[in-house]
Amino acid sequence: MKNISIQLHKKTRIFGIEHPRERFFMQIFLTAIIVLLCIYLYLVCASVLNVMARREARASSKTLQGSIGALEQKYFALSEGITTDVAASLGLAPIERTAYVHRPGAVGIVESDLNAI
Repeated sequence: MKNISIQLHKKTRIFGIEHPRERFFMQIFLTAIIVLLCIYLYLVCASVLNVMARREARASSKTLQGSIGALEQKYFALSEGITTDVAASLGLAPIERTAYVHRPGAVGIVESDLNAI
């Protein structure tokens, strides 16, 4: 018998061999990247909308402060026109016991110059 030897000069690259679970891990990795990207976009949009809402709230707060100031001005103008005779004709009587309420000075609207971004 003759011995015939056949040599194969086939080069095998390491990147050509696929691990049995490589596709599974790649799908998990890509899914995680997509989920993290969606979370990032949500948080950026939420912070931008928060800044916009705060600016609108600040503007409406200034409008309300102006309205309150106008109402206080009307109140003081009208209260000077009330005398004891007019009050008696309206059915008002003098108070016997007066109780005063003190509100601390720290209560109120705090404005900040930060834009939160």
